[in-house]
Amino acid sequence: MERRRRVDRLVALTHYLVEHPCQLVPLSKFADELGAAKSSLSEDVALIKRVLGELGEGFIETVPGAAGGVRYVPELKEDGAREVVLRLAAELSQEIRYLPGGFLYLTDLLFMPSLMESVGRIFATRFRELEPERVVTVETKGIPVALYTARALGVPAVIIRREGRVTEGPAVSINYLSGSTRRIQTMSLARRALPQGARVVLVDDFMRAGGTARGMMDLMAEFEATVLGTGMLVALKEPETKLVSDYFSLLVLKEIPENGQGLVVQPATWLEGG
Repeated sequence: MERRRRVDRLVALTHYLVEHPCQLVPLSKFADELGAAKSSLSEDVALIKRVLGELGEGFIETVPGAAGGVRYVPELKEDGAREVVLRLAAELSQEIRYLPGGFLYLTDLLFMPSLMESVGRIFATRFRELEPERVVTVETKGIPVALYTARALGVPAVIIRREGRVTEGPAVSINYLSGSTRRIQTMSLARRALPQGARVVLVDDFMRAGGTARGMMDLMAEFEATVLGTGMLVALKEPETKLVSDYFSLLVLKEIPENGQGLVVQPATWLEGG
């Protein structure tokens, strides 16, 4: 019976922690709800910590003291990240992904929750030590990437609009030059959406010449935000000199050939040899 009760506790603890990433939870909460001593719960947490670490699914952090507790921090490193990126590279290299006009079809993958959760964990693993307070993207296809990255980091996501909305109150709008079309475009962010001086990371689904990323950086400057890093799901190899000097991408599209024949999407160099 005691073994059965412990199994039940382990399942309940693991489920709660995984469903509430980065949230510090006092052991007293579990003690009250599960009817177990804190010493028993500490042993349970140690077991969960070991197993999650062995699986490469993140880690359990224990914070001592009266205001302490435990929290689950999602990550995806090494073999786990490699598996996800290689899967994406193979899928996106299919000729059926080619769209007339030199575009790559990503939408179905971007709105696949299990896949984007893994992508979010990879970005979170990359940016966590920088201690961002917000994850910022621009509508629309960057939203899933931002949401799952924000979830894995335990911070809010902020969505930049292509145009201001009356329902969001006063906003800051800027014009920026698209790096691919060389056209002037607009992006807007409600003043209430981002605290002044916040520490942020920028993410998006696709980068050609970096015009949108550069626009996001310029908009962040209007909020006196510190941009800690920029993450892209896919970056086009050419032009090699982008409008942003420092970014991290999971995949590189070598080129978009005519009719999609010979389409090659490969892992970015950070994955090589690791």
